[in-house]
Amino acid sequence: MRIADNAESWEVIASQTPFQGAKTAVRSDRVRMPDGSEVTRDYQAHPGSVCVLALDEEGRVLVLRQYRHPVRHKLWELPAGLLDVPGENPLHAAQRELYEEAHVKAEDWRVLADFFASPGGSDEAIRIFLARGLSAAEGERYAASEEEADMELARIPLPDLVRGVLSGELGNPGLVTGVLALSAALASGSGLEELRPSSAPWPARPYEA
Repeated sequence: MRIADNAESWEVIASQTPFQGAKTAVRSDRVRMPDGSEVTRDYQAHPGSVCVLALDEEGRVLVLRQYRHPVRHKLWELPAGLLDVPGENPLHAAQRELYEEAHVKAEDWRVLADFFASPGGSDEAIRIFLARGLSAAEGERYAASEEEADMELARIPLPDLVRGVLSGELGNPGLVTGVLALSAALASGSGLEELRPSSAPWPARPYEA
């Protein structure tokens, strides 16, 4: 049996934005339930994000360690960033983030996984790309600031990251999803060439190629 999520939208009777931040907002919707009752649903309105699982020829994954204030942790993560421009091609955003955060470029790009970060409280959609054929980027390094100025960079063997996820020592959602998705793809026997192309449609965040 094939199972798949499907798009569906219940009637929104009223909507307010009680808070608007620099990148995200809080939205409050009055929603009509199937039985006719009405409820209020508050959630973070988010532009969406991309992550890059950059895999080198030695089977190591490029990861970054960054402070995340809401959870009071320094987390190991994949290079990632917001979709700052509405309708932006997510591949272009992913290539930019890999350059800015790691000063690396890649020759081969594929879609590894798409997911919703926290669908009960946010509309953030995340696309994870698999990047291979890595090399140093040309030009000057991007000038990091704020939390990014304190980032650490490492290349870690994939099995070590899988063990970290399963032991509960690694908890960033992009890293967890990407690492386990790549591990599953490698174990499937079909090979990474069967992954979706980098231009695959993304209904959660439609874009122009």
